[in-house]
Amino acid sequence: MSIKIKSNLFVIIASITSINSYGAGFQVSEHSGAGLGRAFAGEAAIADTAAVLANNPAAMTRFDRAEVSGSFTAIMPSIDVNDETFDQKANNIAPSAYVPAAYYIQPINEKFAVGLGLFSNYGVGTDYPVDFNAGLAAGKTSLATFNINPNLAYKVNDQLSIGAGVSLVYGTAELSRRWGGNITPDTLIMKMEGDTYSWGWNIGTLYEIDENNRFGLSYRSQVDMDFKGDFTDYTGSITGNSNKGVAVQGKLPVVLPAIAEFSGFHQLNPLWAVHYSVQWTQYSQFESLDATSAQCHAGGVAGSCFTKDEDYNDTFRFAVGATYTVSPKWMLRAGLAYDQRAGQSTLSIPDSDRYWYSAGTSYTYSDNLSFDLGITYLQSAKSSFEEETSPSNPQPGTTHAFTSTGDALLAAVQVNYKF
Repeated sequence: MSIKIKSNLFVIIASITSINSYGAGFQVSEHSGAGLGRAFAGEAAIADTAAVLANNPAAMTRFDRAEVSGSFTAIMPSIDVNDETFDQKANNIAPSAYVPAAYYIQPINEKFAVGLGLFSNYGVGTDYPVDFNAGLAAGKTSLATFNINPNLAYKVNDQLSIGAGVSLVYGTAELSRRWGGNITPDTLIMKMEGDTYSWGWNIGTLYEIDENNRFGLSYRSQVDMDFKGDFTDYTGSITGNSNKGVAVQGKLPVVLPAIAEFSGFHQLNPLWAVHYSVQWTQYSQFESLDATSAQCHAGGVAGSCFTKDEDYNDTFRFAVGATYTVSPKWMLRAGLAYDQRAGQSTLSIPDSDRYWYSAGTSYTYSDNLSFDLGITYLQSAKSSFEEETSPSNPQPGTTHAFTSTGDALLAAVQVNYKF
């Protein structure tokens, strides 16, 4: 899947949101610098910056002034995949990525508030060396999404608030495969590129026991992306010799799973607060990748360009954190999280259980302006898997055994301004 982008605006968006996911599966959690510093523990309940829009629209009722927040996260992964069958290693198959996000919340009165979030929930990127033996199963894979999410919140009473929003999700995708191995390794076999947009929705509630204790519950719907673009078969084996090397119109549906989150926040005393989250992602809806075109006949199946079954299950992410108020100007925070593996590892998405170790700080420059910094070391469990490959040597259809290992360093900065 590689992307044909049809407007200058989306060219800019895609260029800055070419994301290498480091949540489980292909989920992007990096919504704010403040959240990164606590491993995103308590995000649906804390509401300390406008970035709460990414997790719970109901929390907008806690803002008594308009606020804008902007964050920028750098993801620096180190993921290696070893072909155990041929003792060949691919180093750093996931490129560094940079994830921007922006939010605006505007209270209307004591009961109503509106807001706008600009962020991403899903994305992935892997790129293997051209001489990697498993060329047809590895190659380059990229998915980037961008979410434009307006929201409305209503304060029912002193304890309960509700919120809802709609999302316009734009996505770009790229997939290319080469022969790999030692014989013409950089020769392309196939490439697909496309883009699309779709709609989703989100709802949330916030229940405040008192000023120091509150709970948040939110849900973000599944989004069905139907990518449309060009599929190119460089061998003629899928689209026929008459279309060899010629781009034909193709489609590729991709499911962005639903997400639900429960969070709690407790201010224990003037100095210490604790917060926590449980997040559920409906990855079981992501069942396969099936690219189609009227000109394709992969495996003798009319209309099929390629198909790949995916073994994904629903997952949970557990996070706990604490915040310490050093002074009216400074806050320190830290968090731990466990992110369950979503599916069986593949060369395209070498998924695994992940452990987050996070720390961060906030500095209040004035009554209007504040800054957040966050850093996370993310450790992945070792993963072993098998995958059918079709390199030039050995013969197509061979199954290889692989292992993947990796970690990542994430760093984020956030600026908040109140009007």
